Amino acid sequence: MGLTMTTNAPGKAHTHKEIMVILGGLMTGLLLAALDQTIVSTALKSITEDFNGLNHYTWVVTAYLLTSTASTPLYGKISDIYGRRPVFQFAIVTFLLGSLLAGAAQDMNQLIATRALQGLGAGGLMALTFVIIGDIVPPRERGRYVGYFGAVWGLSSVAGPLLGGFFSDRETILGITGWRWIFYINIPFGILALVLTSATLHLAKQKREHSIDYLGAALLVTSVTLVLLSLSVYGPQDGWTDSRTLSYLAIGLILTVLFIWWEGRAKEPIIPLDLFKNHTFTLTSILGAIIGAGMFGAIVMLPLYLQVVKGDSATSAGLKLIPLMLGIVSTSIISGKLISKHGKYKRFPIMGTALMTIGILAMYRLEIDTPFWEIAIYALMVGAGLGLSMQTIVIALQNAVDFKDMGIATSSNTFFRSLGSVFGTALFGAILSNRLGHYLMVGREELATSNPTAALSFTESDIEMIKQNTGVIAQLPPDAQTTALNAFVDSFHVVFLAAAPLTAIGFFIALFLREAPLRTNEDYAAARQESAGETLG
Repeated sequence: MGLTMTTNAPGKAHTHKEIMVILGGLMTGLLLAALDQTIVSTALKSITEDFNGLNHYTWVVTAYLLTSTASTPLYGKISDIYGRRPVFQFAIVTFLLGSLLAGAAQDMNQLIATRALQGLGAGGLMALTFVIIGDIVPPRERGRYVGYFGAVWGLSSVAGPLLGGFFSDRETILGITGWRWIFYINIPFGILALVLTSATLHLAKQKREHSIDYLGAALLVTSVTLVLLSLSVYGPQDGWTDSRTLSYLAIGLILTVLFIWWEGRAKEPIIPLDLFKNHTFTLTSILGAIIGAGMFGAIVMLPLYLQVVKGDSATSAGLKLIPLMLGIVSTSIISGKLISKHGKYKRFPIMGTALMTIGILAMYRLEIDTPFWEIAIYALMVGAGLGLSMQTIVIALQNAVDFKDMGIATSSNTFFRSLGSVFGTALFGAILSNRLGHYLMVGREELATSNPTAALSFTESDIEMIKQNTGVIAQLPPDAQTTALNAFVDSFHVVFLAAAPLTAIGFFIALFLREAPLRTNEDYAAARQESAGETLG
């Protein structure tokens, strides 16, 4: 059975072999987008030293997150209009162009701009992957395939920091500065994804009059950008009462209200508000945001604990995230196969959010001398919870919406999960920073009582430096080091105590999911026949 067999007439089901070939291209694209969320983190030190740009280092990460998050719902809408394949391939080409230019950047401003271009492509890769699977696989069979996407997310959570550390630790590779390969490595994989999708991805495209809500798109992108800037950059950097933080947040919220008002009146809105009348769409959107916050909270906070408190290198901390990855990968695949076998999905996000909550609460037990086997168990629990929840809610959502709304509904869910990731990271980072300053001062006062000599070498100036650069801790006397590390441990405890109620809310929301029978090949083919025209995308 050749690749050309994937040029299906509307309503004709794809074979398992055809789906797996398409899946190869989709997974390659998704892996690129997911990796680039994390791969830069361990290379930032080398990059900022090359460009003397420490004061702008957060923008290298934030520029990517901003454009990938803000563009996600736009891709869903545009692909509903123009077809999946050309829009998905546009996203691949945009991502590749951004990668090529980022690798060739000569200063921080160029790198930030090209990372934003990368993010613009990544938004399409993350959103349309799930949309396309929704197009070609009926909900009843979808579990056996979407589990693989959970495995991709799990792999990227570990492989990203590891690859970033590997490349940045090498001065040059083939005559090119080591850290630049974190961008150049995308090129062959992106080309592979482009070839696979060109050869196999032939989907029926709707034939109808269309228009793009340009004003809605502008309001959405601007409002999301301003809110994310205030919460993820200027708030942590300049303070939450800073005039720029407050003004960006206020303007962003006003534009959000205007966006909602306009979407209720637009002819073809970017995010149709009628979708929120769908019980499953609303609940899975909230669940997606909570799961995104929990996922990035774990991926960001656990490596930080391992590096600061346990003294692990970036590479070692990445390796110690393997239990988290194993949890995500194993439960994503197992739950997906069970859904396809039994047709039941509601139980998995319920179990997943419960397991995440228990795992995060258990991390409250982490101390300076906690053995790795114990850390691994908690990480495995959180990963398993993510794997049970993350892809399952996509199946529930796609089963509950009309075929014509598949693109915008799925990309909107990805959008809310991305928002949750950014907001969660900003929230947990702000809590950690706030509590760290408090516990460092408390620890210094206690040290002054128990060991006045050591306290003399642990000044308020040292505390301020520790808040900016944890490397200062190694230069302190032993008692002062212990005090500083205990302050970090106590601060992490507060973060975990703040994160657990959030995932617990997800558990209670999951209880209210309505479990509808998953559509099979026959009724799904009928929906596809009704929605699609004869033109191939």
